[in-house]
Amino acid sequence: MGHKKTVSIIGSGNVGEHIAALLVLKGAVNIRLFDLPKKDGEKLYPHVKGKALDMLQMACAVGIDSDIRGYVVDQEGNGYEALLGSDIVVITAGFPRKPGMSRDDLLSINISIMNTISKKIREYAKDAVVIVVTNPVDIMSYAVYKLLKAQKHKVFGMAGVLDSSRFRAFISLELNVSPKDVHTYVIGGHGDEMVPLVSVSNVGGIPLANLLEEKKIKEIVERTKFGGGEIVDYMGTSAYHAPAASVVEMIESVAFNSHRILTCSAVLDDDSAEYYGAKDLCVGIPVKLGENGIEQIIKVPMTDYEKELWYRSIASVKKNIKLADEFISKYL
Repeated sequence: MGHKKTVSIIGSGNVGEHIAALLVLKGAVNIRLFDLPKKDGEKLYPHVKGKALDMLQMACAVGIDSDIRGYVVDQEGNGYEALLGSDIVVITAGFPRKPGMSRDDLLSINISIMNTISKKIREYAKDAVVIVVTNPVDIMSYAVYKLLKAQKHKVFGMAGVLDSSRFRAFISLELNVSPKDVHTYVIGGHGDEMVPLVSVSNVGGIPLANLLEEKKIKEIVERTKFGGGEIVDYMGTSAYHAPAASVVEMIESVAFNSHRILTCSAVLDDDSAEYYGAKDLCVGIPVKLGENGIEQIIKVPMTDYEKELWYRSIASVKKNIKLADEFISKYL
């Protein structure tokens, strides 16, 4: 296999930890895990070191050669030296919304966290491909792209892979077929206004509309849009198994130069900005991912009705990006 790529994951909460665990079990990359210490009363626990050691021992238990290490960092940005040599950096760190916090407060806090992390990536891993997972993902991907002053193809967010896998899961359950044979795209903002593209969705090459009644398709589309909320209602916390697996799909396409076509929150450039009618924002669209990040933005055909939904979706992303720009400009 030759030289193993190094993947650094910033933030070892539920999603970060599960990304690391899946990568460990595949044994195909070196993993560096970074997080703040955990406070319990007066005591600070370097839990990221414990998680990395636990996962290393898990790999040994199942007979997999793996290299994973944990590093404690602080809020000022100290402790990131081990980012050096990273090929891919995944950002899952961020502040969850607390009761009584406005969206603006959350945006302001998370953009300041993205600024600290971006500085460290610039210092130690300026050539790395950066995958943003922190929510709201379209806004955070845009913020990291701006703060890193990176090339457009190097920074993108995890959104559509997760939404598309939810759409595929519900279709495969309904039709009792393997999800391997279900092909879907979910584009637009990663939120309630996402756009599952029914017109190009198919099962074994057969259009979805030929296999399910319109009413059933609508139900599945709605369930997909609120797929994250459904899990929050059950668990009282957001999903992490499917989001982590979705990030791993993206990591592998970059690490192994696989040229997979996956929906990511990407910066629309000249040609694609014209096609999609959106400029200077990050939003979920199908892209081809290889070792340098985004190699090509795919122009997916849409019906008039889907275009209408698409424009509605990007309007809400634009509004939020305008707000984010005010916070980002403080750091530029």
